[in-house]
Amino acid sequence: MKSLFGSNSLFFGNLGSLPYTRTMPTYQDIYPSEPEIRSDDQVRPRAADLLTLEYFEAEPATMPAQVYDQHHILINLREEPTQVDNWRGGEHRHFTFRKNEIVVTPAGLESGWRWHEKSKVIVITLDPQRLEAFTTSELGVLLSDQQLRDMPQFEDADLTSAAVLVLEALRLGGAGSDVMFESLARVFLVKLVQAYGDERSEEIAFSKSFTARHYKRVLDYIAASFGQPITIEDIAKEAGISASHFSRLFKQVIGDTPYQFLMRYRVERASEMLSDATRPLIDIALACGFSDQPHFTRTFKQVRGETPNAWRKRQ
Repeated sequence: MKSLFGSNSLFFGNLGSLPYTRTMPTYQDIYPSEPEIRSDDQVRPRAADLLTLEYFEAEPATMPAQVYDQHHILINLREEPTQVDNWRGGEHRHFTFRKNEIVVTPAGLESGWRWHEKSKVIVITLDPQRLEAFTTSELGVLLSDQQLRDMPQFEDADLTSAAVLVLEALRLGGAGSDVMFESLARVFLVKLVQAYGDERSEEIAFSKSFTARHYKRVLDYIAASFGQPITIEDIAKEAGISASHFSRLFKQVIGDTPYQFLMRYRVERASEMLSDATRPLIDIALACGFSDQPHFTRTFKQVRGETPNAWRKRQ
């Protein structure tokens, strides 16, 4: 796949397809009234479905100026400063792009680029409608029509770190990757809205002192210890804050309480173990930290919507 950033780009993942322009109306378009109930209003939006992340290592190249329907966030990972030209909104700007610096280009703003040196950049693409739905339902934030401020250039090591963690999750995959990836994508989106949400947005009540790396440390602790008894106090101690404050903070950012996250992670790991048809359910239950097989079955059904045996038969 040839990229606008050059033929040597590396593509590490597409996390949910962005909507295409429809050429024909849907049934919902022509129905004479609005629905009384709609699943989109009740089913929790997934952070991983909101964004596309790509990582590029490209030789010097030019991108023509163009208007896009999506928001684009460019995050520079190159150690050495690089010279860049950017045409945005009819204005030309030549600048030095340094590591951890970010350029946010809101949807609808014309933008073009010229890279004078080899780039190492994360490009995150966000669909405005999905972002609005996520911030409203999950974060309780009302974004203006502009949604993201036009930020030509800004340094943010924490947001860069959050994006790198998402990239690392894509690269590594492996055990528990779905739960981990969803959580890290949420951390990135929360950090993004904290830093770049329109100033007219309602205040976001998240602690900015708890960085993306803090969340990664907590998630890594759960991944390493999920088979053992874990208390909320244990996880909060890893975070270095009180259990009550940590639980509220974790829920606001990750979307689950620490206990709910732990159960979802255990179920995902158990799902992987169920592929071994010879392994007894009680063995899997104990290996994943459940107290007994009935506890395992109840929790698995709550998360997956079916019993472990039914899941195993479908694999």
